[in-house]
Amino acid sequence: MVLHMLERSSVDLLDVLAFVRVVETGAFARAAERMGMSKSIVSRRVARLEQQLGARLLTRSAAGAQATDAGQAYFERASNVLAELEAAQEVVAEAVTQVAGPIRLSAPLSFGISYLAPALAEFAAANPRVELDISLDDRNVDLIAGGFDVAVRIGRLEDSALIARKIAPVRRGLVGSPAYVERMGIPGHPRELTGHDILVYGNEQWRFRIGDRWETIRVHPRMRADNGEMLRSAAEAGLGLCLLPTFIAAPGLDSGTLLPLLIDYPLQESGLYAMMPPGRATTARVRALVDFLAARFGPEPSWDPCWAARRRFDAATGAALVEAPHHVLA
Repeated sequence: MVLHMLERSSVDLLDVLAFVRVVETGAFARAAERMGMSKSIVSRRVARLEQQLGARLLTRSAAGAQATDAGQAYFERASNVLAELEAAQEVVAEAVTQVAGPIRLSAPLSFGISYLAPALAEFAAANPRVELDISLDDRNVDLIAGGFDVAVRIGRLEDSALIARKIAPVRRGLVGSPAYVERMGIPGHPRELTGHDILVYGNEQWRFRIGDRWETIRVHPRMRADNGEMLRSAAEAGLGLCLLPTFIAAPGLDSGTLLPLLIDYPLQESGLYAMMPPGRATTARVRALVDFLAARFGPEPSWDPCWAARRRFDAATGAALVEAPHHVLA
């Protein structure tokens, strides 16, 4: 029945692609630029598709174009069909062609600058026919609506239609500067944090493993920020104690400007993931990139050995003492 309807409607795939690009970019002009054709042609193709389907797919305005309810439903399915068609073409071509084509990638800002940038440069050098389009943003963008092939995300996975692959664990630790702990003392238990100056990332909860259960510690922030690099700088300046991902804390721990604290009270672990819309994960270029990132950062990330040689601060002598290797944070 579906195939018979498609035969009768004779929908042009380029018309469907034009519509998908308009929804992804939010404007006919940007869609036209992305497709390498004029704005008028893109507009005519979308209008023809609407006429054939008998429904208005877009609401047009001076500010751009937005999908109607029917258009959004059509877009979600059509974009997956186009991705599957692209994957099918690559399956045929894969045996005789190199990894090639565009990859649109989203990643968090701090991790993207410090770790992903050099990794992607190496990947691009090894795969000269791949075209990278990278967006660094700490927000969880809509991959399908944004036309992304893959996103690198940090955290705990929620239920999603996206395909996920874990690249590496992401651990956090409590840190403070030598000057701060000399002035305020070393907390011996998570509950003692209520008497300290605290630097907090967003609205995060501080949960420590105490005995056989997880306990949330209520803290009163002296500073709240949505960027880990800023919090690390504040901690190094002695403004307070902070929970940081180890990939952000590593430079300070290696140089001694930060000290690990409460190391016997584990924090909940999350992960570094590659997230892909259905259909994108099967393309050769996306598979190659995700395999590369998994080999580069996993299974144990290079930034975590900084926690093996633990530093404690001796408030009596004012010296940072290097201890024997200790267990890695769980």
